[in-house]
Amino acid sequence: MLNADNWLVLILFFAVCLGAGGVGSFFTGSSVRDWYPRLRKPPGTPPSWVFGPVWTALYVLMAISAWLVWREYHRGALPALLIFFAQLALNVAWSGIFFGSRLPGIAFVEILLLWFAIAVNMLIFYALLHIAAFLLVPYWLWVTYAMYLNFGFWRLNR
Repeated sequence: MLNADNWLVLILFFAVCLGAGGVGSFFTGSSVRDWYPRLRKPPGTPPSWVFGPVWTALYVLMAISAWLVWREYHRGALPALLIFFAQLALNVAWSGIFFGSRLPGIAFVEILLLWFAIAVNMLIFYALLHIAAFLLVPYWLWVTYAMYLNFGFWRLNR
């Protein structure tokens, strides 16, 4: 049963996840206009308009996933949620390194860390609540794809 507190916490998770996306987009703003268009792009690079809707959907799934773990375990969920927030911070950091600092090589190392952090997050969520882990699979797959793109940008633009 969903009470008012559950709904408020869900809204909070949406705000945190979508807010992380907003912070990440802050780093991308000027680079998407003047730096990114000039880069040589690896095969399979999607058009720029794809990223906003995909990331929005992923942040929504991430919020629901974390909320389900919180709802099921409340205080017992804290260690799992700390890992969730750590990988979310790595997500934001990648945008700052790749787009903000324009350092694709360092961003590639960082996205490897992010990929492993998401995998650990999924394993921990799976041990607690299977559906919460499954909701993170699209995110993990997208970051896998982003890893390929990041590597390609780095190699093609050195």
